[in-house]
Amino acid sequence: MSLHQTFDVAAIRAQFPILKRQVNGKPLIYLDSAASAQKPRAVIEAMTRAMEHSYSNVHRGLHTLANETTDAFEAARAAAARLINAPSSNQIVFTKGATEGINLVAACLGLSLQAGDEVVLSELEHHANLVPWHFLRERKGVVLRFAPVTDLGGIDLDAFENLLGPRTKVVAMTHMSNVTGAVSDAARIVAGARSVGALVLLDGCQSIVHSQVDVQALDVDFYVFSSHKLYGPTGLGVLYGKAERLAALPPYQGGGEMIGSVSLERITYADPPHRFEAGTPPILEAIGFGAALNWLDSIDRKAAFAHEQALYAHVAQRLDGDNGVRILGRTPGKGAILSFTVEGAHAHDVAQILDRYGVAVRAGTHCAEPLMRRFGVTSSARASFALYNTLEEADAFVEALHKARRFFT
Repeated sequence: MSLHQTFDVAAIRAQFPILKRQVNGKPLIYLDSAASAQKPRAVIEAMTRAMEHSYSNVHRGLHTLANETTDAFEAARAAAARLINAPSSNQIVFTKGATEGINLVAACLGLSLQAGDEVVLSELEHHANLVPWHFLRERKGVVLRFAPVTDLGGIDLDAFENLLGPRTKVVAMTHMSNVTGAVSDAARIVAGARSVGALVLLDGCQSIVHSQVDVQALDVDFYVFSSHKLYGPTGLGVLYGKAERLAALPPYQGGGEMIGSVSLERITYADPPHRFEAGTPPILEAIGFGAALNWLDSIDRKAAFAHEQALYAHVAQRLDGDNGVRILGRTPGKGAILSFTVEGAHAHDVAQILDRYGVAVRAGTHCAEPLMRRFGVTSSARASFALYNTLEEADAFVEALHKARRFFT
């Protein structure tokens, strides 16, 4: 059942084979989509079909299989561009994940940064948007400055603006937190960065799933997201960059495909995006991702977003009366992510008990250790809602959590 009247969640669920299985004798209730979403049959069949009927390496062959596979690979790039309203598919770089996309930008920009130049981040960031910038701190003397997080779980934008100055070269922020679900005010972040001439990178791994993203309206320089959270396969990420920004970046890796010409004396580089795609790319994953995006096109995504939000609000309301459960993050308009702690229990123990009832949640630091310290905890459990979850599953999760609570009281 769906809380959103026009959204047919049963029809959606029927397209996900894994949702029919049982775990520990109970129907699977998968609430770990913020880590990695399940895959619809359309994705599974597209990848199988490519392997069985047309697989070849891309771009370099002239035979039929190579042409068919290249067409499917580039069609996925075009679909990714349409998803975020990028002006051109040439502004879409395929990486092995969003993490590599951030590393690519940090490493390439880092070549021109000097000791004392500043990168502004926040306490809300995933490690993938922290560690690559720490490399520049360690290796080049770049200064990292961090916007604090409010008690509600969002970025303190007043404090953020006070961090900006003449040495600020890059602002790299999450668009939606993978822990608190807080949605960052991208317009204010971009305006602040522009006021000091800084570039902007947004980590869109969560926001791309739960909202409509328009990179032209956002006016960001770089935007990253991953396939596997968006119902596609693992091993593939997307880096969007403004055309002039990508053209100004040096290559990240060397090898085949990314070159214009090679001699023993000199080399020239291909234009973006191929400049950043050295070697054989994740071909089957890209084809699967293209299938996921085509599948998403068949869904009323606004209705799906409303459905996810309703599930989160329903669970949060039911848990509000439980003084032993603390919800991390209460910002208005947040995404359908519920991170929580249980009094007297470690998050790992909570997750294992919930698993006995067939409920799959994430437990740990969620690759956000600074944020855990900000909230004064060492870990938390996280239930994340997707378009295939139901009201009955939301209620079953709450009931299972109440049963788990009895182990610790």
